[in-house]
Amino acid sequence: MANEFSLRVYSYLDRMQPQYAAFVGTVTQGDLPTEGMASLYVEMAPGNEVFRTVDIAVKATEARPGAQIVEREFGMFEVHSLNQAAVLESGRIVLDRLGLKAEDRIRPKIASTQLITNVDPYQAQLLNRFRRGSMLVPHETLLVVEVAPAAYINYACNEAEKKATIKIIHVSSVGRFGRMWLSGTESEMVTARDAATQALESLEGTEG
Repeated sequence: MANEFSLRVYSYLDRMQPQYAAFVGTVTQGDLPTEGMASLYVEMAPGNEVFRTVDIAVKATEARPGAQIVEREFGMFEVHSLNQAAVLESGRIVLDRLGLKAEDRIRPKIASTQLITNVDPYQAQLLNRFRRGSMLVPHETLLVVEVAPAAYINYACNEAEKKATIKIIHVSSVGRFGRMWLSGTESEMVTARDAATQALESLEGTEG
């Protein structure tokens, strides 16, 4: 088991920010989160292991599952609660059952960051057709961040919202890479980029 299982992401969000929680509510197929809840994202390989680990997590405490996803390569789940201790305890029990610790996760790597100033109206319209969050308004600055493993993008987005005035256009956290699109003024997007980068770089883990 230890040789086959890969803990790709173990990411704790201490307090879901208003926009981030609202966005998650538009895409989740499980229990709906609300602002202020704590959240834990766990991504793993092989993907089918997610069913066993979700079972462990939800039986451990009152934390409720918001996502349980298996895609081609990886599995990911999320649990949340207004009780931070419950979320942390669920995570601790999952790690204990797997014989792992949080530092055994893969350390996040930022694949790319882009700041696009004065977004063209036509590009804004194209992006708006695919977004699940706020509208991208022409002439705003667009921040695009891409990270691996994918589920870490949730932590990056939530931390960016703590530090900057942003609009969440879209977040994708499934697959080989996670991506987020944020918009606002140029100065706020610089602040958001720096906050997301600092948050991701602060996480310990192995080199995947």
